[in-house]
Amino acid sequence: MDQPRMTLRLPPGTEEVARLLDEVEAFAEEAEIPTALAMRLALVAEELAANVVMHGTGAGYFAFTATVTEAGVAILFEDDGPAFDPLAAPEAATGAGVDSREVGGLGLHLLRKMTRGAAWERAGGVNRLTCLLPRDH
Repeated sequence: MDQPRMTLRLPPGTEEVARLLDEVEAFAEEAEIPTALAMRLALVAEELAANVVMHGTGAGYFAFTATVTEAGVAILFEDDGPAFDPLAAPEAATGAGVDSREVGGLGLHLLRKMTRGAAWERAGGVNRLTCLLPRDH
């Protein structure tokens, strides 16, 4: 039996992040992904794409692939922006008050907390992040 899958490759831009979210929502509905898992999928997709849009100077594209598995949803995210390992970025200071905390980093914090088995590599000028959104989170 084929596993439901979506793949979308877009140029980096705010409007393209919105398009990605529309496609993720349609995919989740078609693949009958449970609501809580679909919401986490959309959040992770948005955070990854927004990072390329905001920080990936010179990127020509980002690509998002989601595959439904028995364990949850496997994600592959690629972009051709500058090398950036989101897993090696400093932890967000979530214990500090809003006024004393540095801006940014919460999206990566959520990515780390919501996913399992995340791995990053840079190959052929492309950042490649793989991870799993577990069903039982």
